[in-house]
Amino acid sequence: MYDFARRALFCLDAEVSHELTLDLLGAGGRLGLVRPLCSEIAPNPKEVMGITFPNPVGLAAGLDKNGDYFNALGQLGFGFVEIGTITPRPQPGNPKPRMFRLPEHQAIINRMGFNNKGVQHLVERVQRRRYDGILGINIGKNFDTPVAAAAADYQQCMAAVYPYADYITVNISSPNTPGLRDLQFGDSLKHLLDSIKQTQQELHQQHGHYVPVAVKIAPDMDAIAIAQVAEVLLDSGLDGVIATNTTISREAVADSPLAAEAGGLSGAPVRDASTEVIRQLAVELQGKLPIIGVGGILTGQDAAEKIAAGASLVQLYSGFIYRGPGLIADCAEAISERGAINGS
Repeated sequence: MYDFARRALFCLDAEVSHELTLDLLGAGGRLGLVRPLCSEIAPNPKEVMGITFPNPVGLAAGLDKNGDYFNALGQLGFGFVEIGTITPRPQPGNPKPRMFRLPEHQAIINRMGFNNKGVQHLVERVQRRRYDGILGINIGKNFDTPVAAAAADYQQCMAAVYPYADYITVNISSPNTPGLRDLQFGDSLKHLLDSIKQTQQELHQQHGHYVPVAVKIAPDMDAIAIAQVAEVLLDSGLDGVIATNTTISREAVADSPLAAEAGGLSGAPVRDASTEVIRQLAVELQGKLPIIGVGGILTGQDAAEKIAAGASLVQLYSGFIYRGPGLIADCAEAISERGAINGS
């Protein structure tokens, strides 16, 4: 059924079909029509960052930027749902068109630019939360906030969402906000993560409960950069790392007429690069910090490879758009089978 729906939706502009699908899903969720159409996911609880996830397959940030649809998305069988990226103030994002499908590569290029309705809108949505699963909230900086002042944007978003998030993700790896990726390196990364940790500690004391914070990084790093980032992550005292975001590389899609479009490339072409970053991170982190693996998961085997490389959990995005809800069950089953084989 999803294959038929996808063929129809792929006849429309990518962003239009994205919004239409979410609207239909939201309506179906409110009417109780979503869960009966989805495969039952066998429980496979995983404790990561002090949270018990009912299964290790989650939805990555980006699909539901404003928290308008997570109640319905949570009915599809995900072990956790991450919403955002949200910024302190609303912003329109980049000019359209800004999302492009590459079906022959099972890929997507987007340059959305953190288009969102602002953190206050998201807070109002999650205050009316019906979804009883694990909810992550992904935060970023406004496009016109100088990189040197970015910490204040992250701190403002953290303070707003802290009472409602099961975990918070600090997005410093989108290629579509100018200068954002500069925050991944050197003193900029250390300063940002130190300020994030201080804010987390203050909010912990204020609210009386601890909300873990993860950092989302890019796949476009060499071994030296990965080692340096891992060192700062360990020193920061934060709780996890999400690897990876989209890539700016076009090597894998050089034959596509859309290869020259600016933005982040996701889907199958980023799979191997993402898995290699996870593998190298796992070596550097030595089990001291959990990794959530995302990037190019289009089959259950892809998800199992992320786990084998060192991830504790995985997230879907482009693969979910190409494969639909059936991919959740495939990934959950493949990870469960891998665990059974390894005796874990």
